[in-house]
Amino acid sequence: MRTTSLAAALVAATAVLAACSTAGTGTTPVSDTVSGKKITFIPGVSGDSFYITMQCGIQDEARKLGMTVDTQAPQSFDPSLQTPIVNAAAAKRPDAILVAPTDATAMLPPLLRAKQAGSAIGLVDTTLQDTSIATTAVSTDNTAAGAAAADALAKLIGEKGKVLVIAFQAGASTSDQRQHGFEEQIKKYPGIVDVGAQINNNDPAKAASIVSATLAAHPDLAGIFATNQFAAQGAATGLRNSGKVGAVQVVGFDAGPVQVEQLQQGAVQALIAQQPYQIGVSAVDQIANGLTGKPVTKTIPSGTVTITRDTLAQPASQQALYKTTC
Repeated sequence: MRTTSLAAALVAATAVLAACSTAGTGTTPVSDTVSGKKITFIPGVSGDSFYITMQCGIQDEARKLGMTVDTQAPQSFDPSLQTPIVNAAAAKRPDAILVAPTDATAMLPPLLRAKQAGSAIGLVDTTLQDTSIATTAVSTDNTAAGAAAADALAKLIGEKGKVLVIAFQAGASTSDQRQHGFEEQIKKYPGIVDVGAQINNNDPAKAASIVSATLAAHPDLAGIFATNQFAAQGAATGLRNSGKVGAVQVVGFDAGPVQVEQLQQGAVQALIAQQPYQIGVSAVDQIANGLTGKPVTKTIPSGTVTITRDTLAQPASQQALYKTTC
């Protein structure tokens, strides 16, 4: 009997040592089910219909699999605000963290610590310069989306004239990629002159000021590509203040209620809509695969839908519109 007890104690001790050695090494435990597993979702910013729609996809898919979701969002798209949220989440050691990094470089250290604490990391929407810490990365193909915006704007201005890019934040992978995709694609139109890109730091008022200053320097400006909803809101305001609404064509990004209203009112002539709900679903599925030892797709690109006032009522456009509640 003493021999049996000693054997049991040795087994228990071995299990404890194994568990201790796993924690802090960046190795996520594998189990045969994800039922009861916990996900923390950390979007780029709170109150954004894009991330709300993504949250709906995450919650719906997690519920199907028996997982729970806790969402914590910064008030601004700012790594200094997102970092403490990641740190707090890591301290609770959820089974997985799905995150939209607000900076490709600055968010790597806190997410690496979270992984070392035992949480699987899934990247959604934005990404990191080093994606090796992530189980999966699911996002819009933002370079292709920027190219689609260039094609849409070129069509709107008859493939001639001056165009401006308003990028929302330097260092944010999505902003950089959309800008790059646009700039490369617009070169294919010899009649179009790119007057350069300016950054509004997610501030609509700054975007409005950029538009006003650009119009002063280039009164013949023909078009604007606004790389997110805040840039588009500010662009519309700047054009309204200058009496140029409709005279300068605007292609905006995303398809939340504000963007759709701008489209209907004619302040914006086209929208590049992402598929945030499906991004959320795919991210949960890949995280679940990783937690149960199944094959994982490391990178999943998502497409976009170009919406104009003429196509807004079409089923494909309606399905691409974002939600404000789940």
